[in-house]
Amino acid sequence: MLMAHPAVLRNLVDQYATLRILQAENGTAEVQQRMDDIAYTLCVATGTRDIDAALIAARHQLPGARPQDDSVLTT
Repeated sequence: MLMAHPAVLRNLVDQYATLRILQAENGTAEVQQRMDDIAYTLCVATGTRDIDAALIAARHQLPGARPQDDSVLTT
């Protein structure tokens, strides 16, 4: 699977968060359409099917999302 560049993912996540706030404040059709477009793009970029999973996957792909030493996770 192709992976989106972290800068692209960061931008999409930030835009979605901003639009979510705008939607809560004044839910215009334009804001909703932009949210839908970004949600779709995030799903495609992360290989997921819903925005919640896409946001989680995107955040895990961003730099600093995981500690350098994950040896406590291995058995």
